[in-house]
Amino acid sequence: MTIPVIDFSNLAGEERAKTLAQIANCCEEWGFFQLINHGISEELLERVKKVASECYKVEREANFENSKPVKLLNEIIKKKNDEKIENVDWEDVFLLSDDNDDQWPSNTPNFKETMKEYRVELKKLAIKVMEIMDENLGLPKGYIFKAFNDGGEENKNAAFFGTKVSHYPPCPDPEKVNGLRAHTDAGGVILLFQDDEVKGLQILKDGLWVDVQPVKNAVVINIGDQIEVLSNGRYKSVLHRVLAMPDGNRRSIASFYNPSYEAILGPAPALLVGPEAAEGEVEVVDGLAKYPKFVFGDYMSVYAEQKFLPKEPRFQAVKTM
Repeated sequence: MTIPVIDFSNLAGEERAKTLAQIANCCEEWGFFQLINHGISEELLERVKKVASECYKVEREANFENSKPVKLLNEIIKKKNDEKIENVDWEDVFLLSDDNDDQWPSNTPNFKETMKEYRVELKKLAIKVMEIMDENLGLPKGYIFKAFNDGGEENKNAAFFGTKVSHYPPCPDPEKVNGLRAHTDAGGVILLFQDDEVKGLQILKDGLWVDVQPVKNAVVINIGDQIEVLSNGRYKSVLHRVLAMPDGNRRSIASFYNPSYEAILGPAPALLVGPEAAEGEVEVVDGLAKYPKFVFGDYMSVYAEQKFLPKEPRFQAVKTM
């Protein structure tokens, strides 16, 4: 079983309808898919790989060797018992956003310039993917974009676009620690540029953990909880995890297009349509909604406490806020 790989360029040709259907199936049945020929140049992606790897070696590796997961694992190995660490992850991670660019790594040549260029291209791709979701769901073009931006295009309540740069170094005893614990993503659309060679990312599909196979210069798309809500459960966010690996230094660059914290989310009214009330009109039936309306910031408060727990109670918890 392998994660579907979709040629994004086919949307511009005779195979558009077929490609739309493939993407819809991925959103409904997998929650994950990989895009090739997505419009981001291989030259830029190669530069991203280079600066990300150099950044870890130059600015991050020494600190990771003294980090909490390393110390805890060393203690367990020394004790020679079967204990597994459950509350930390074998991951070095930092966040890039437009709001914290003064805190980006500064000692790696061309890191800032390359990652800023990359983020611009990834944000464009995220918007294109959301427009495809609009089309497949029968929603007006730009519906998801406007919902995430609290109803407007350029306002103070703009959507948040962040990039999480992670490395998963070789682990001396990968059975005793998680690379990254199983979870669904809280937000909207996630675009992952994962390692070409070192595997480790898995999704839960039909009760089985399935590898997200490395595909050179592909962008992995996965659905966050808010797309599940907007689609009224037609599209599903799925559990995924990263295994600690004994060899290789796994690179993972996940960018996420998330709603504004002030955005009010709920199932799209067009997906809650009952029998026609009159000719040319439709009746929105609130009882068809499988998810409550809520402010995304409230959801994130719940998610911060329950990220690694089942997602369904999060929707119930936010309903009562």
